[in-house]
Amino acid sequence: MSDNNWNLIGHQWAVDLLQAQIAGGKLRHAYLITGPQGSGRRTLATRLAQALNCDAPPSPGEFCGECRACRGFAKMAHPDLHLVELQEGDRDIKVDAVRELSRGLALTPYEARYQVALLLDFEQASESAANALLKTLEEPPGSVVLLLTAESAESLPATIASRCELLRLRPVPVDELAAGLMAQHGIPEEQAQLLASVSGGRPGYALRLQADPEAQAQRAEWLDAASEMLAADRVARFAFAQEASQDRDALLGLLQVWLSFWRDVLLRAGRPDAQPANRDRGAQLAEVAGAVDLAGAGAAVACIERTLGLLANTNVNARLALESLLLELPTL
Repeated sequence: MSDNNWNLIGHQWAVDLLQAQIAGGKLRHAYLITGPQGSGRRTLATRLAQALNCDAPPSPGEFCGECRACRGFAKMAHPDLHLVELQEGDRDIKVDAVRELSRGLALTPYEARYQVALLLDFEQASESAANALLKTLEEPPGSVVLLLTAESAESLPATIASRCELLRLRPVPVDELAAGLMAQHGIPEEQAQLLASVSGGRPGYALRLQADPEAQAQRAEWLDAASEMLAADRVARFAFAQEASQDRDALLGLLQVWLSFWRDVLLRAGRPDAQPANRDRGAQLAEVAGAVDLAGAGAAVACIERTLGLLANTNVNARLALESLLLELPTL
């Protein structure tokens, strides 16, 4: 049974807005849900699909979570759900996937009130795929709701973003996220605080990390590498770049962890008593902060942010981008 926050942690304002639109009959035909990876974009979209199609809603804008429609949308296995996302091995979302979506949406729903099109990480769409979506956005069938997710509205063509209602998700305050992890998922307080802090207020990432020992081990390995690279020579750094750039998604994860680490170093260099995000790495942070001045830590943060921005473009060579970053990081 859903509650008045759709069983989400945080983002109450977005739930309130969508519930009011459903209850008032003012539903939009397309929504763009933005925010960092793990912030809850996909989960919010799924809850909206459930609220739109629940067979026995407790009240307008709510969902039961138990009926056939609720269970089908929750499992991404409902006949009226159309999922478009980057396919393994592809560099971008192809135009054929969007054309197939448009053909499917032209039909009447099989059993739900609304057909729901969920287009995940649509900043990864090719230019032709984005253009192909425009006609559907401009003239959508009345029984269709399109839900797009992306890192930011600015990462999409303005012609796409301007035709959607924007829901900009931001990180949840750490204390609020920790409380939600304890209350909704039974996670012990100390672990909940660490997960909330490490995730940077991103509920999805916190839950994935908690449920996946391999992800926890990977985070630890990446944090170790953050220090090891500072003592490595150019040959070792290039070897690391060659290996780490083989998997682009893993590289993005590594850089996000490094970004949180260097932000902690910057915080520790300026305010030694402040609570870092990586609170389980106090000794490591103190060691690096003691060897790098405030300007150096700030420069490292800027370099990593710039590299992440470059890698948002799938045409950028990942190995060269990482090599460039590693050459700019301090040598201790």
